[in-house]
Amino acid sequence: MKLNEIRDNPGARLKSKRLGRGIGSGKGKTSGKGVKGQKAREGVSLNGFEGGQLPIYRRLPKRGFTNINRKEYAPLNLGTLEAAIESGKLDASQPITEAVLAEAGVVRLNKVEGVRLLARGTISKAVTIEVSGASAAAVAAVEQAGGKVTTLVAKADAEAA
Repeated sequence: MKLNEIRDNPGARLKSKRLGRGIGSGKGKTSGKGVKGQKAREGVSLNGFEGGQLPIYRRLPKRGFTNINRKEYAPLNLGTLEAAIESGKLDASQPITEAVLAEAGVVRLNKVEGVRLLARGTISKAVTIEVSGASAAAVAAVEQAGGKVTTLVAKADAEAA
């Protein structure tokens, strides 16, 4: 095989519709753009334009803001943790860290700051788990099962006190 013999698989590349090539082509004369006006011309930019009426994005009130420093956490429910332990992905006798969870495929750590333990589901095994954050209900459930939760990120109100 030579470089000049390499071809795409049949049907891999769709031929583009040729515009303005006679009325028999189905896209002749005005090339599917109708007649005249701003939208028939090149470089049209009409997103949000309402013909001189005040556009809706300017009529509606603005509320809230987006916190650019917001930290995103991967959720980990107690039910998911229990299922991972029962299936053998995690060892309940060893301390469970965020790295162990990611390695086992229980959580994904790309684009997030860490793992937050949540109380959906139940846990029956005593586990020692080290995560970025945990809800109060999740901590209570793990401690009731005889385990221990360590959070890596201190709560904001705890820092203020």
